[in-house]
Amino acid sequence: MEVHVPLFYDKEVKIYKTSCGPFDNNAYLIVSPQTGEGIIIDAPMGPGELLEEAQGTQVKAILITHNHQDHLAGLKEMVDATGAPVKAHSEDAATLPVSPNGLVKDGDVITVGTIEMKVIHTPGHTPGSICYLVGQHLFSGDTLFPGGPGRSRSPESLQQIIKSITEKLYLLPDDTFLLPGHGENSILGVSKEEYQIFAERSHPANLSGDVLWLES
Repeated sequence: MEVHVPLFYDKEVKIYKTSCGPFDNNAYLIVSPQTGEGIIIDAPMGPGELLEEAQGTQVKAILITHNHQDHLAGLKEMVDATGAPVKAHSEDAATLPVSPNGLVKDGDVITVGTIEMKVIHTPGHTPGSICYLVGQHLFSGDTLFPGGPGRSRSPESLQQIIKSITEKLYLLPDDTFLLPGHGENSILGVSKEEYQIFAERSHPANLSGDVLWLES
């Protein structure tokens, strides 16, 4: 049997990360080592590796960062395999392929075993986009990536996502680990430095789409 090495492991929390689906989506399993209970974040296509790792874990919730299909294509498979309730923000919940069992809002704290997870509402990429904070680990969905914000559909949504990032996420310590919905991990302090360069430049009024702090 393949041995999966956790991304992070201490006495309070164990974190596994898998990338799956055609868009290199990340899904995460957070486990309380003391109780064997856990939480899954996002449900992309082909979640078999994460579900294999979750065997023996009592999955207490499947948390959705936002309602885009690439993060949801494996949701029914996850629910069927774990029996866990699905939770999302009210502004994204209506379009999920599996109806959520509960809603989360800004400032909520979800406790599962030794895991304490803070809910941070970060609208912009979608109206109901959510980030989840566990200790010094920020699961940022498609709100913030190494290099820049998630894709924005209009100049107004770009300003909204920048506000979410600068007024909420950038208040966290520089050594916070950034664990995004696609691609590689980073450190929040690096993102703050890159954003400062972006903020000091002028930009066209119609700027939106795929924005990079150092290039846009």
